[in-house]
Amino acid sequence: MASTPDSTLVPTTLSQRLTSLDAYRGFVMFLMMAEVLRFHAMSAAFPESGFWDFLAWHQSHMEWVGCSLHDLIQPSFSFIVGVALPFSLAARSEQGQTQKQKILHAFRRALTLVVLGVLLRIIGSGFARWTFEDTLSQIGLGYGFLFLLGLRSVRVQWISFAAILVGYWLLFALYPLPGRDFDWSTIGLSPDWQGNLTGFAAHWNKNTNPAWAFDTWFLNLFPQKTSFVANGGGYATLSFIPTLATMILGLITGNMLRSEKTNQQKIRWMLFAGTIVLFTGWMLGALGICPVVKRIWTPSWVLFAGGWSLLLLAAFYTIIDTIQLKKWSFPLIVIGMNSIAAYLIADAFGGLMRGVLDFVPGEGFFALLGAAYAPLFQGIIILLLYWLILFWMYRKRVFLRI
Repeated sequence: MASTPDSTLVPTTLSQRLTSLDAYRGFVMFLMMAEVLRFHAMSAAFPESGFWDFLAWHQSHMEWVGCSLHDLIQPSFSFIVGVALPFSLAARSEQGQTQKQKILHAFRRALTLVVLGVLLRIIGSGFARWTFEDTLSQIGLGYGFLFLLGLRSVRVQWISFAAILVGYWLLFALYPLPGRDFDWSTIGLSPDWQGNLTGFAAHWNKNTNPAWAFDTWFLNLFPQKTSFVANGGGYATLSFIPTLATMILGLITGNMLRSEKTNQQKIRWMLFAGTIVLFTGWMLGALGICPVVKRIWTPSWVLFAGGWSLLLLAAFYTIIDTIQLKKWSFPLIVIGMNSIAAYLIADAFGGLMRGVLDFVPGEGFFALLGAAYAPLFQGIIILLLYWLILFWMYRKRVFLRI
């Protein structure tokens, strides 16, 4: 814990921050924290309402192929980690840190992120559940490599980005499809599951791919309550490799933002690059070359979600750092400047806060407009409590850092 902001929170110099990145980070964490609003409960209460159905859909993850707003949380956060790195490196150089000190700090940070991710999974499951598919662990597994790439040229970074995408695509494309005698029940699926893809795209089906095969070996090296057979959501440890590609795209963007380009040139770069990679990712999926699947972080997902991340950052950068319309973003900046605290609060204490509020006397307090609205109002109160905690930390200049 620190009494002053961590340099990894993106100052453009030692005295000035890239406010748009803080706001974008805050927006991403707000989407995660806002899960407590439980739009699904509202949609179930009002099945004829297109409004609540729309919000509920965007507050859930796609079963396999496709993308909702909620699916963009993790890639946006990963992308932002990459954008922040060039600013962090510059700040640490100005502080007089040696190359060895920077590298040691980076790998300590990577290890801490992995351990923290595992601990949160243990807290959430009630037993030692060794998995590495959560956001923090995935970032941690790739962060050391990202840091080393941050010390290299942009050309090397682009080459690494392309190599990861092509190599990871080949890993799946060359992995054999399950045979006719494959027992689908062992992975909790049936051969006619609606998410299953056909043809060449079947190489990226749930729990029949090389990332799943790796986990059936790797995760069983750790103490588990029961032997690992398959992840119910299809998530995989090896997704940290394409997640690293997402962070590299952010790293390249961060280098561009630190360049001598004008604000207008930077905006045009992000809009052009974002449009190109988003369209390329979508096209790869549409042609059946590589489906857009967030749960296993396919190369097409890297491009598709990376494109959205670039366009969203361009929007925040245009409004906040170029047009200088900043006041509206203050609530998001409060969250974004303490993103680790926001993550911990939402991940570890959401259920606890709901449990506490369940003991508030009288259902009428949460059901002012009817019982159907009780989950929504309870969620609004929890979300407000989240923000007030972060605001208190902001006022006291207490920023959690790793």
